[in-house]
Amino acid sequence: MFFWLHLAAGLSGGLVILVLSVTGVLLAYERQILALTDDPGRSTPPTPDAAPLPLDVLLERASAASPGLAPTAVTLSSDPTAPAIVTLGREDTAYVDAYTGIVVGQGSRRARAFFHGVEDWHRWLAAEGPARATGRAITGASNLAFLFLVLSGAYLWWPRKRTWKHVRTVTLFQGGLQGRARDFNWHNVAGFWTAVPLALIVATGVVMSYPWANDLLYRLAGSEPPPPRPPAGPGGPPREGSARSAFAAPRGLDETRSAATAQVPDWRTLSVRLPSSPTAPLVVLIDRSAGAARPDLRSSLTLDAATGTVQRYETYESQSLGRRLRTWARWTHTGEAAGVLGQTLAAVASAAGALLVWTGLALAWRRFRAWRFGPAKDSSPASGKAPSNSLEVTS
Repeated sequence: MFFWLHLAAGLSGGLVILVLSVTGVLLAYERQILALTDDPGRSTPPTPDAAPLPLDVLLERASAASPGLAPTAVTLSSDPTAPAIVTLGREDTAYVDAYTGIVVGQGSRRARAFFHGVEDWHRWLAAEGPARATGRAITGASNLAFLFLVLSGAYLWWPRKRTWKHVRTVTLFQGGLQGRARDFNWHNVAGFWTAVPLALIVATGVVMSYPWANDLLYRLAGSEPPPPRPPAGPGGPPREGSARSAFAAPRGLDETRSAATAQVPDWRTLSVRLPSSPTAPLVVLIDRSAGAARPDLRSSLTLDAATGTVQRYETYESQSLGRRLRTWARWTHTGEAAGVLGQTLAAVASAAGALLVWTGLALAWRRFRAWRFGPAKDSSPASGKAPSNSLEVTS
């Protein structure tokens, strides 16, 4: 019975899981690829003790270079030769010399448009408008089915006979196999070696897909779940950085750098989210990590946009255990919490997920064909007969 549930889940969600796996591979090195395709230029301090220009000046210069789009965020680096990174719209990025205000480089719009398109497929099957909610529901349900497949597969592939002959058929790739035997071997080996990272990737995806899973994570950690977010308008949340008629820098913007430095003198990057309304506060994300997305090395600072007065400073340690686990879930899903090594592991696991879908559907088709037209006339391993294993049980 357990096998048939596994088979049903694979057949019902297989194609969508294939899309999630392939897009997961394509998104694995997004940060590094954008760094290679962008033309950032460099900032040149006129003197060793030169102070950078005020943030409002940098943002106005970047906005002037991209008419019709206003900045939505700016990222500063502690490296004095690194330019300020200004985000404009959904695919525009300007690199601005921190000392002259000159735009010294541009982000690759083509690369960013590509990754945004892949992300749309990954999150809601590239649906637009009201259909986006349906697409999100389909990917969420398929991801939940994928979690069941990973967990049930770990049970099903384990051979009943604990001899090396039987164990190696599900842990090592075998040469000379064809047809069903090859698909069976590839399916089990891919599942064996990637079960743990796949379970983490898929489980964190479930947490991000469903409010009940998010709340469950908080409750398991003994924390109070956050209040539900207000529902988005038709078609889901608005795209980031929609065009604006004009840009007006908040008066408290220039206090963000000094306020963040006072709290975290050894910061590596500061990311300032510009408020979407005059009454919204300024939020500064302070990062002390180098390369990896480490939540334990991040903190946030909230300031009054009109006066620059610090309203709240939140560290990783000050958060509840549930909030900390939820933050780790976001970066565990992409592997970025462990830097390039984690991204590589996530990419390999996602590629294995695609292989699991392909071989699983092939095995299902062979089983259906044998039921409908009779078993194939092949009995040797080289001709495609699958070895005996618990997956072959028809109970």
